[in-house]
Amino acid sequence: MAFVEVASISDLKPGSMIKVRHAQCEILLAFVDGAYYALNNRCPHMGGSLADGVLDGHAVTCPRHGSSFDVRTGQVLQDPKLLFIKMKVADAMSLPVRLAGEKILVDTE
Repeated sequence: MAFVEVASISDLKPGSMIKVRHAQCEILLAFVDGAYYALNNRCPHMGGSLADGVLDGHAVTCPRHGSSFDVRTGQVLQDPKLLFIKMKVADAMSLPVRLAGEKILVDTE
């Protein structure tokens, strides 16, 4: 595991999320119920930016087609909404998070 600093705890307010970058990786950071979570920022359905979506509790909803994911695990909570077509989408990639003082570290490997 290679944990790297991606943000400071002061960058996130309770119930919020932000997009950060490390090298070639876009990461969604969320601060929910006193814990920090990280997902790959790109929706596995069509690559939409999850950080541009809506965070409601532990669920982040992609702005492109309405897929939603649990920020704690990356598990799909709602498949895409495309008229009457039912589609399945893969889980979002959850990334391990650690705190080191005021720093938020994420394992990007």
